Amino acid sequence: MDQKGYRRGSFQSATSDEDMLEIAGASMDFSMADDDPPLDREMGGFSSYNGMNGTSTMMDFLEEPLPGVGTYEDFNTIDWVREKSRDRDRHREITNRSKESTWALLHSVSDAFSGWLLMLLIGLLAGSLAGLIDISAHWMTDLKEGVCLAGFWFNHEHCCWKSNTTFTDRDKCPEWKSWSQLIIGHGEGAFAYILNYFMYVIWALMFSLLAVLLVKGFAPYACGSGIPEIKTILSGFIIRGYLGKWTLVIKTITLVLAVSSGLSLGKEGPLVHVACCCGNILCHLFTKYRKNEAKRREVLSAAAAAGVSVAFGAPIGGVLFSLEEVSYYFPLKTLWRSFFAALVAAFTLRSINPFGNSRLVLFYVEFHMPWHLLELVPFILLGIFGGLWGAFFIRSNIAWCRRRKTTRLGKYPVLEVFVVTAITAILAFPNEYTRMSTSELISELFNDCGILDSSKLCEYVNDFNSTKGDDLPDRAAGPGVYTAMWQLALALIMKVFITIFTFGMKVPSGLFIPSMAVGAIAGRLLGVAVEQLAFYHHDWAIFSGWCSQGADCITPGLYAMVGAAACLGGVTRMTVSLVVIMFELTGGLEYIVPLMAAAMTSKWVADAIGREGIYDAHIRLNGYPFLEAKEEFSHKTRAMDVMRPRKNDPPLTVITQDTMTVEDVETIVTSTTYSGYPVVVSRASQRLVGFVLRRDLIISIENARKKQDGIVSTSVICFTDYCPPLPPSSPSVLKLRSILDLSPFTVTDETPMEIVVDIFRKLGLRQCLVTHNGKLLGIITKKDVLKHIAQMANQDPDSILFN
Repeated sequence: MDQKGYRRGSFQSATSDEDMLEIAGASMDFSMADDDPPLDREMGGFSSYNGMNGTSTMMDFLEEPLPGVGTYEDFNTIDWVREKSRDRDRHREITNRSKESTWALLHSVSDAFSGWLLMLLIGLLAGSLAGLIDISAHWMTDLKEGVCLAGFWFNHEHCCWKSNTTFTDRDKCPEWKSWSQLIIGHGEGAFAYILNYFMYVIWALMFSLLAVLLVKGFAPYACGSGIPEIKTILSGFIIRGYLGKWTLVIKTITLVLAVSSGLSLGKEGPLVHVACCCGNILCHLFTKYRKNEAKRREVLSAAAAAGVSVAFGAPIGGVLFSLEEVSYYFPLKTLWRSFFAALVAAFTLRSINPFGNSRLVLFYVEFHMPWHLLELVPFILLGIFGGLWGAFFIRSNIAWCRRRKTTRLGKYPVLEVFVVTAITAILAFPNEYTRMSTSELISELFNDCGILDSSKLCEYVNDFNSTKGDDLPDRAAGPGVYTAMWQLALALIMKVFITIFTFGMKVPSGLFIPSMAVGAIAGRLLGVAVEQLAFYHHDWAIFSGWCSQGADCITPGLYAMVGAAACLGGVTRMTVSLVVIMFELTGGLEYIVPLMAAAMTSKWVADAIGREGIYDAHIRLNGYPFLEAKEEFSHKTRAMDVMRPRKNDPPLTVITQDTMTVEDVETIVTSTTYSGYPVVVSRASQRLVGFVLRRDLIISIENARKKQDGIVSTSVICFTDYCPPLPPSSPSVLKLRSILDLSPFTVTDETPMEIVVDIFRKLGLRQCLVTHNGKLLGIITKKDVLKHIAQMANQDPDSILFN
C-alpha cells in the first residue's frame, strides 16, 4: 500500500457502524500529517506468513513493525485500553532489560526522568509565550490611542516611567503623544477628538482583519477559545493539526491582534490552547509520548494546567482547572507533573515580568479590610446575577453560533469580524471604561481606593481630619463617582450584548475576561451602592453593630471581585478551581467564603435554567464525540436496544478466523465503512475470537502484497497460531494474528445501558461487542452510545456528527 496517499471512496459514507466521525465529501488520508504524525506501532504489529505451497513453516517477512499499524485516522477515537496496555508492556520490557547492563539501566533512568524534563520544557515555553503575548498586547492596545516618541516600542505606562511629571499627571507625560497631537499638533478640541476617534477605529479594524485573515489563510484551527476541542481531544478524540506548530504560531500572533483590537474577548482561554500546542509539539522529542496517544494526553492535561497558571498567575488554580474542567483521565502522577509544569510556567512568566509590577497578572489586588457576615446577602445576590447572566449568555451565544453554522452568515467570517469590530470600536471609544483594555478595566474595578488614586471611581468627598494612615473611612460619593457609575452601567449593557456576538468568531477569543468584566462592573456598582447606603444610614439596624460613622466598612473592590467570580462561574460552571484562581489573584485567604458563596449560588441558579456550561454546549453544538462524565444516565434500556444490527437490519459484518481469502476481506473493507470487524470461528457458530481494526487490515494486506511473494487474492487469511492444512498448490497463507485484539470488551445483551455507558466513560472504549450465551450478537460503538443518550434526552441523535 502506498501510504503517501491511500484513499478509498468507501471512507466517505456518512452512515457507519463506527465511532469514526466522517465529513461528507472528505477523504481520509493515511499520509503522515505534518503537525501530528501518526504513531508507530510499538508492540508487535508485524505480519507473518506461511511458506510457499502451503507448508506449515511460518515466515516473518518483516523484522520491523509495520508503520501505521496500531495507529488512528483523523477524526477517530483512540483505544485507551490498548494504549495503556502497550505502555505497560513497554515499561515492563525496559525494567527487565535494566538488570542486564549499565547502558540499559541508564536508559531506564532516562525513561523515568523524561516526563519531568518534558514538563520543564512545557513550563518554560508556555511561560515565555505568555510573557511575549502580554507585552505585545499591552503595547498594541496603547498604539490605538497614541505613540511614544522616546521609542515606538514602549507602551503608554513604560513610556512615562522616566518622565518628570507629577504623580497626578503621570499619564500625560510629554514623551507620549496622542494621534491628534502627532498629526495636527494639539490634543484639545472637537477636531482632535474626532481624529483620535477615527484612528482608534482604524487601528481596531486593522488588527482584527489581520487576525481573521491569518487564521483563515494559515490555521483555521487557531480560532475560538480552544477549550471545547481540548476537552474532546483529552477524552480520546483525534483532530490532527489542532495542536500543531502552525496552529501554535498563528494562534500566538492572532491572539495579540484580537486582544489589541478591543473586541470583547480575552486571552486566558486561548492561552490554554497555546500551552497544549507546546505540550503536543514537545512530545515529539520523547519516544514514550510520541508513540502513545494515552501518554500524550497525560502531558496535554499538565499543559492545560500550565496555560491557566500563566493566564491568571494561579499555579494551583491551573492544576485544579485541568482536573475539574478539562481532563478526562487524570491519574495521581499527572497531578504531580501538572503542578510542576504550572510552577515552572508561573516562575518563567514572573522572571519576564511583563507588567513591570512583579505580578503575574495585570489585575492583582490586595484587600486589607475584613468582610462582615451581613455582606453575604449582597454577595449571594451577585451569585444570583452571575447565574442568570451565565444561563442567558450560553443560550444566546449558542443560538447565534447555530445561526452562523446553518445560514449564509458562516460563509463570510471576515465580514462578520469587520462588522463586529466596527460596532465595538464605535461604541467603545466615547466611554473611557470600554475604551481601555478589559484587563485594565478589571484592574480598576478591583482596586481599593487609596489616598493617591486619581480614578473617577475614587473621587469621593474627602474629610482628611478622619483619615488614619492609609485607611480611608467610608465617604460620600463625589461627582466623579456618580459619572463613573453611569459610564459603568452603559459599559455593562454593552459588554453583556456584544460578547454574545464576539465569542465564536473566526479569531482567537477567550471568555474568561469578558465574563469577569461583566461581573466586576455589576459588583462595583452594587459595592458603591452598599457603601453609600452604609455612609448615609449608618444608624440603621443592619449597620449599627459593625459600621459606625467614620469607619472603613465596605470595600467596593471586593464586591467587584465576587461579582467577577460569580459571572465566570455562571458561564463555565467551575467551582473549586474558580475560587482558588480568584483568591490566588487577590493574595488573600480571608475572602474564600464570599467567593465560595457566590460561586455556588451562580452554579445552582445557572444549573436550574440549563445544565450545560459554555464549553459543554459548544462541544454538543459541534457534534464532538464527548461522553460527559458528570451526567448520570438514568434510563432503563438494555444493550440489545442500542446495539447494531437492529431488527430488520442486515446481519453484522464479521471475518472468520481461517476460511476467508484476501479478496473476501478486501471486498468487505471496500463495501463497508466500519472502523473494525469482529473475528469469529465461523459464520455458523458465531463464537467470538477477537476484533481487528480496518486500518490495520488495510496496511497489513497492502504491505504483504508488496513485500511477500506468493500473496495473491486467493491467499487465505489466518488469525490463529496454527492454520488448517491446505493443498500443496495453494498460495501462501497470510497470518495476521499479531494485529488481532484477542481480548475485546464484551457485554451480554441483557446488560443495562446504565452500566454500558459507565464502562464507556471510565475505560474510554471505542466499541463494545454484545454476546448471548457466548455467541456474537452485535456491536455498540461510542457514537451509538452518544446517539442513544441524545435520543433519551429528546434531542436529534444525528447531531452527534463532527462538524
